[in-house]
Amino acid sequence: MFTLSEIPIIGIILLIAFGILGWGFYRARPFGKLGILAWLQSVVLITPWLLFLSLFAAGIYINILGILILVITSAALYVFLGRQLRAAGQNEIIKQKATERLAAKSSPDPNHTPQPVIEQLNTAPLAIPEDDLNAIKSIFGIDTFFATETISYQEGAIFKGNLRGEPQDVHQRLTASLQAKLAHQYRLFLVDGTEGKPVVIILPSRNDPPPMSLQQKTLAVILLIATIATTLETAGLLFNFDLFTTPQRYLETLPIATGILAILATHEIGHWLLARRHHIRLSWPFLLPSVQIASFGTITRFQSLLPNRKVLFDIALAGPAAGGILSLLTLILGLLLSRPDSLFQLPNQFFQSSILVGSLARVVLGSALQSPTVSIHPLVVIGWLGLVINALNLMPAGQLDGGRIVQAIYGRKTAARATTATLIFLLLISLTSPIGIYWAVVILFLQRNLERPSLNEISEPDDARAALGLLALFLMITTLLPLTPGVAIRLGIGG
Repeated sequence: MFTLSEIPIIGIILLIAFGILGWGFYRARPFGKLGILAWLQSVVLITPWLLFLSLFAAGIYINILGILILVITSAALYVFLGRQLRAAGQNEIIKQKATERLAAKSSPDPNHTPQPVIEQLNTAPLAIPEDDLNAIKSIFGIDTFFATETISYQEGAIFKGNLRGEPQDVHQRLTASLQAKLAHQYRLFLVDGTEGKPVVIILPSRNDPPPMSLQQKTLAVILLIATIATTLETAGLLFNFDLFTTPQRYLETLPIATGILAILATHEIGHWLLARRHHIRLSWPFLLPSVQIASFGTITRFQSLLPNRKVLFDIALAGPAAGGILSLLTLILGLLLSRPDSLFQLPNQFFQSSILVGSLARVVLGSALQSPTVSIHPLVVIGWLGLVINALNLMPAGQLDGGRIVQAIYGRKTAARATTATLIFLLLISLTSPIGIYWAVVILFLQRNLERPSLNEISEPDDARAALGLLALFLMITTLLPLTPGVAIRLGIGG
């Protein structure tokens, strides 16, 4: 059994998780059946993590098969509850429409058709020209969005009112009407308002994300060259020499450096392919060089407005999914090819640095992990580094891939809270690891802001995407969370 000093981080995570569940139940109760079903979905999503970490803290280890069963069961329950939630929501919509029809029949003037009433409530003048404003007002209707208030906002306007229909359908109809009247001069956003009701925001298209400047492209090229250099240096350090002082040995570093760069490239190709599929422009990747693990990944900006949160999820997940799968396959292949006379001899503590890596190594290498040093194939090192790089980019913070995934599935409020929690966690980790403070600085100064809202911010990703997001975040934790010495010994890693 562990002492309290061995599991402070796990204890904090469990306390935070149970606190979030309790707070969620308190918030869900006033919404009746719909609220409870939505809360149960949150419980289903977080239960595998809680069960795994609780057993882990108690010294009980679940193997990879058990973890996969937990995740698959959780995903199936999430999909089932999602169907129940949609069915219950559909019943509420039917009741609402029936009530409106009854109210319309009781109207003293049966020939009267309600029209949107738009009032300008604030004293600030609207930046939109009057002719354009009148054209914008004309796109609203009783069957799409019944606008009641107009508020000046930046260079455009906010329209408050009542959403009449499915968000995706309403947004498409309003956007088509706006483009028919004013071409592409304005963008229409359908987002959650401060009062918890959907609002429409109209902004000029000149506020779209700008293309990359020459200076930004130059910086991207410089960072690429620096990352190639740190990748070669990392490979040299694995061979116990410093490439910067012995550059003539660069040929020895090429195989491992090429493998790491291939994983980085695969990550970016994943983003690019999904972005191209959804007709979204991406900036050039800004690589983050690192001497410790060759690279900390990349920063990639969206240069197009995203149509909805599903597209945000797809593009965000595609990179770490592509890079992570390649890294995992490389790691497993390397473990299978490892022999007593393999090139690298690493201390068995190496396999304690990751729950995922240690578990896979235990399955493949067996009792060999009890030796002080373990002979492994170079592909193991490449796969491990690739997993760490992709896992770091899956941290749920800001504009990292993990932050984008959380924003896509759970919305901006939850993503903001997750960013704050991640920063606090990294600051705690930085007390023992310099990587923690590095990432805290990167997120704080470069990645802390959330992605700008999608054009349709109301519609949520489907259950399948939510389940994939759950799996990605779970694998991120199992990759970055180390085995404690007690659990490692119980698994037969070290002696």
